Amino acid sequence: MASIVNESFASPLANAQHPFDSPSLSDGFVSRFYNSASGLNIFGFLVTAFLVLVAYDQFKYVSNKGSIAGPAWKMPFIGPFLESMNPKMDKYKEKWASGELSCVSVFHKFVVIASSRDMARKVFNSPTFVKPCVVDVAVKLLRPQNWVFMDGKEHTDYRKGLNGLFNRQALEMYLPGQEEVYDTYFDKFLRMSQESEGRPIPFMPMFRELMCAVSCRTFVGHYITDAAVKKIADDYYCITAAMELVNFPVILPFTKPWYGKKAADMVLEEFSKCSAKSKARMAAGGNVTCIMDAWVKSMQDSEKFRQKVGKGIEVKASEKPDMLLREFSDFEIAMTVFTFLFASQDATSSASTWLFQLMADRPDILDRVREENLAVRGGDKNQRFSMDILESMPYTRAVVKETLRYRPPVIMVPYVAKKAFPVTDSYTAPKGSMVIPSVWPALHDPEAYPEPDSFNPERWITGDAEKQAKNWLVFGTGPHYCLGQTYAQLNLMGMIGKASMHLDWKHHTTPISEDIKVFACLFPM
Repeated sequence: MASIVNESFASPLANAQHPFDSPSLSDGFVSRFYNSASGLNIFGFLVTAFLVLVAYDQFKYVSNKGSIAGPAWKMPFIGPFLESMNPKMDKYKEKWASGELSCVSVFHKFVVIASSRDMARKVFNSPTFVKPCVVDVAVKLLRPQNWVFMDGKEHTDYRKGLNGLFNRQALEMYLPGQEEVYDTYFDKFLRMSQESEGRPIPFMPMFRELMCAVSCRTFVGHYITDAAVKKIADDYYCITAAMELVNFPVILPFTKPWYGKKAADMVLEEFSKCSAKSKARMAAGGNVTCIMDAWVKSMQDSEKFRQKVGKGIEVKASEKPDMLLREFSDFEIAMTVFTFLFASQDATSSASTWLFQLMADRPDILDRVREENLAVRGGDKNQRFSMDILESMPYTRAVVKETLRYRPPVIMVPYVAKKAFPVTDSYTAPKGSMVIPSVWPALHDPEAYPEPDSFNPERWITGDAEKQAKNWLVFGTGPHYCLGQTYAQLNLMGMIGKASMHLDWKHHTTPISEDIKVFACLFPM
């Protein structure tokens, strides 16, 4: 039987009978051939495996795509990832115009985009088939146990315990803190303008900081320091970047998700400290000044009620809390309040930036806002906010609503299909796919809002814009609609109304001033 000796296929006897030191021609040739063949086999295997994976990726995409609009094929594996790193508004508009349902596939994620009003509403109102998913990394930043990732009855019950934090009585308790922040920042804006000697200043970063300060004061009151608010406002850029629709699916050092996770951890730590302070202050009989106080007080009132019932003490019906709550840990409270900041920070930063710019470019509209705000205060521009005042300003309200329609902060809301989702009679979104209702097309539908690309607050007063409830998707619809939609609109009304009386500002326009930059939300170029 032949065996390998001296790296050749010769027998031991042959080598023993014909010993020589130099290698034979056959030894070198066969050895090189064998090594080359081995290398070719490995290379060929790798190429074959790659081609099989590419074919499977394409087959899977085409199968998922079915009959809806979308590219005929995808870039192997990554899809339009590189394009999505710098999203363009015109590309979104092209996608919406391609059909009421369209698709893309990025990495492992197949995405179905619902463009029309009715398709978007169907997704929003189909909790049996879909649930909000934000993006993959959101679970890591907000934490898996966060209430926003709950589903069905669990989510409904949790949400009921939060509804009271946004009713009219509660919203009025938060107004003094909000106005205090506006006083501070408007003075700061004036000082900045004086120091710049009238030269143009980019104010969008300041609007982000302002809205972060207002949110923090509304959510956690004075339990947080000004320095911590400033750090949250600065670092929130990292959270926003990490939450982009297309991003690295895992957290790797020095990537956007990595920096976002560090910023989110910092926010949760700060809010946990605030919760501990609120619990102590509410237990001592303090007044409610923020959302955290209101929630903590409801927990403590619920516990007092349970203790009385447990001891057999008769409790009047009027003393029973509207909603019996369990006691939540500081970290649970921090997670929930963080979701309020997550929902508001970028959206209100976007809306406030557009509001100031649109008013500067349309001084006639700003004059009407100023006149209305002075009128409801009896000419006293220093009269403080109240719900009665805010609810008596139809034109200011129309300006805010038109801003949210004209430049909606959020244009898409990602959901994930919990199971195969029959979106139409002819198309079913596969389980695990991302299904995204889009709000821009509904808000720019010429049948609902004539001349939709024109900024016209009057449509909310003399027109029939208020009747277009099915198109008003700024805050979503269905079981996951935005809890804070009334708060958000009143907050923006208070801000622009107060600014109109105490400030005067100019916008140095450019040819692209009203063009749109997409950075999670919509901002002016």
